[in-house]
Amino acid sequence: MTNLFLQANSAGSISSFLPLIAIVAVMYFFFIRPQMKKQKEETKFRSQLVKGMRVVTTSGIHAKILDVDEKTVLVESENSRLRLERAAISKDLTVSVNPTSKK
Repeated sequence: MTNLFLQANSAGSISSFLPLIAIVAVMYFFFIRPQMKKQKEETKFRSQLVKGMRVVTTSGIHAKILDVDEKTVLVESENSRLRLERAAISKDLTVSVNPTSKK
């Protein structure tokens, strides 16, 4: 009799965790995975920075890259030169400003 009770209880506990497992799977595929993909693309973009690119920083400054070091980038905007971390570069404007130029 007790053996039958334990079997029924274990089957009920597994089925009670199925909604929780489904919620975790949905969160992974809709939130975590796209964020990881976006972060990977940003890292790839920042590793491909070259002199002459027009970029926008995370603070909204539109600038042209003058020099690229291992961890920093020297940019010029409105006759001002700034040395920024690579992580401060947000996106590339070279293509949108000059659509005929190739990367």
